[in-house]
Amino acid sequence: MPLTRADTLALAESVRPVLLRIGRELRRETRAVGVSPEQVSLLVTIKYAPGIGVGALAAQEHVSAPAMSNHVDRLERDGLVLRTPSPEDKRRVGLTLTAEGQRLLRRVRSRRTAWLVSRLGKLDPGELAAIEAAVEPLSRLLAKEDGL
Repeated sequence: MPLTRADTLALAESVRPVLLRIGRELRRETRAVGVSPEQVSLLVTIKYAPGIGVGALAAQEHVSAPAMSNHVDRLERDGLVLRTPSPEDKRRVGLTLTAEGQRLLRRVRSRRTAWLVSRLGKLDPGELAAIEAAVEPLSRLLAKEDGL
């Protein structure tokens, strides 16, 4: 039997605060490594799009190019990214992660995973199965939002 609009609203109201709290806890794990969640987001984008320009990064993150340039300046100063001139267009500068930037992302991922493992380990097999079954539908929610 399909859910009604009221059922869908009730589900949204119950799942939203849980997802927000989980996100907040994962952001705390990020900060424990000494970096902000926003910086991690930029580093992840650069990791998966090496050579991305500041303008493209700004557009993807929905901020102005000057603001993004300031963020990138900090990442560069902290030794996490490098600005590399494009071989095709000397006016364009691409961004890549440094070895330290890659290590930092591994530390963040490790802390976040450890946090999740410690919490999941407290659940019974039925609860774990329910979470496992929810991963794919939740992923589809994000894919639709991102236009994937």
